[in-house]
Amino acid sequence: MNEKVCDTCGHHNKEGTTICANCGKPLDNDKNNTLLNMRYDGTAIRSKTRNRSIIDKIWNFFSSIKIGVSLIAIALVASAIGTIYPQEMYIPQAVDASEHYRDQYGLPGQIYYQLGFHDLYGSWWYMILIALIGMSIFIVSIDRGVPLYRALKHQAVKRHPKFLKRQKLYGEYAGSSYTEEDKQALINHFKKKRYKISEKDGHFLAEKGRFSRWGPYVNHLGLIIFLAGTLIRFLPAMYVDEFMWVREGDTDVIPGTNQEYYIKNNDFIFEVYGESEEDALYQTALEENNEIVPKHFETKATIYRDTSSDDVISEPELEKVMDGGIVVNHPLEFDHFGLFQDSYQLNEFQSMSFKLHETDDEDEEAILDFTVDLVEPERVYQFDNGYRVELNEYYPDYELSDGEPRTVSNYPRKPGFVFFVYGPEMEEPEVSFLAIGQNLPAGDNQYKLTLTDFDVRDVTGLTVRKDLTLPILGLGAAIFMIGVIQGMYWQHRRVWIHPTTDKLYLAGHTNKNWYGFHNELMKTTEGTPFHDIQDQEKK
Repeated sequence: MNEKVCDTCGHHNKEGTTICANCGKPLDNDKNNTLLNMRYDGTAIRSKTRNRSIIDKIWNFFSSIKIGVSLIAIALVASAIGTIYPQEMYIPQAVDASEHYRDQYGLPGQIYYQLGFHDLYGSWWYMILIALIGMSIFIVSIDRGVPLYRALKHQAVKRHPKFLKRQKLYGEYAGSSYTEEDKQALINHFKKKRYKISEKDGHFLAEKGRFSRWGPYVNHLGLIIFLAGTLIRFLPAMYVDEFMWVREGDTDVIPGTNQEYYIKNNDFIFEVYGESEEDALYQTALEENNEIVPKHFETKATIYRDTSSDDVISEPELEKVMDGGIVVNHPLEFDHFGLFQDSYQLNEFQSMSFKLHETDDEDEEAILDFTVDLVEPERVYQFDNGYRVELNEYYPDYELSDGEPRTVSNYPRKPGFVFFVYGPEMEEPEVSFLAIGQNLPAGDNQYKLTLTDFDVRDVTGLTVRKDLTLPILGLGAAIFMIGVIQGMYWQHRRVWIHPTTDKLYLAGHTNKNWYGFHNELMKTTEGTPFHDIQDQEKK
């Protein structure tokens, strides 16, 4: 890089430097004596001076404040669009997401789904956008922070008179207008104001609040940590947010635990507002709405851990971990996981019993009886008397759509069946369709299937959560707020006192709040010959 050599002290300054790092003389040769740009104390910034290689171009692109602000704006707009329709986690669990958004919201919903807005915070392009924002913040911090660190760490006490004359707050005093005692009194006044005094060859620098210059960079650090926390949420080991149904009496693997933990639903307790004295306040509302309003629902559960070897495929060996109840807002917690009571399904069908009889005589003794397990139904039911019943089609949550039967979900809420019935001397089977409230034999069937009994049980809906990123997010947010306070309530204030044989130069600079700084200088110099300090910007 080209270097700028100071014609006063001969110091070699890097390309892009506007103020000599050694003596402080301005290197721009401005004869109009306009105020100096004191950002980074005139130190060269990489993105402003190097644009040769592809690395330089990438660096300069991401170090641009406009690029960083644009990326943040795009993320904000995308986040706002993501609130137009519900995210995938809030739609019914049993439906297909692509069909749901198309059926519920039409063409806009289909576009919404195809662009990934239905799972915005898990979409690949949103993660890349967040990573680019983090990269931009990191590069901006390095690009500006390193020059600022060098400028502040090695700032000279003794400055060139031209440097002082081009400061915003400036005063010039003849040697005959003050004494050495006056100068020492001025320095003592600055000390009382908690300024740090540095001295070199009879020249003084009074400084305080330097740490406030690092407020924006502390903000950046907090943001980088926060964004890193949001990105690592996509690692299964760090973040889990799943939903599961567990039927009474069943033991199921808990999603998100890598099949290590299981839960058994021992009992589901459901209470409603009734006629008790404590429920009297709700009676009017209940009578008007004619609804059953839940008062309390709770899952009595047991948590198990699979202790079987990972080396071979085998049945899980469950070891009891704990018992507990899961109530709304009172989760059952274990090994960084929390099980939250989310929803319930009352009286879900567990099994149905049928009998086969002659079509014309339902009161006649049944030819056969059998029971269908609605969770894991058998396909063939063979009997010793030569009859055989095949379950050809099973619709756990039956509905008729455009004349065709289909199932809304995989949960047995409204079962529908298509049975093939084979008799001892029948070559072709008879077909029967059964559902709740429907019993439709095909044609002139000799035999008829009739529902005789059923069993129901309750099902609990649980949300499984694990979030190891919260400490990271909290740390990032705390550091960000420290940076906000650091940069908002303090200012970096500097005053240079430069005596010569016949004059004394007094110049001041702050990074913000010039009005407050000027008032402080006026109070500090009050009662001394140096009280007349001018704001050169107002001349």
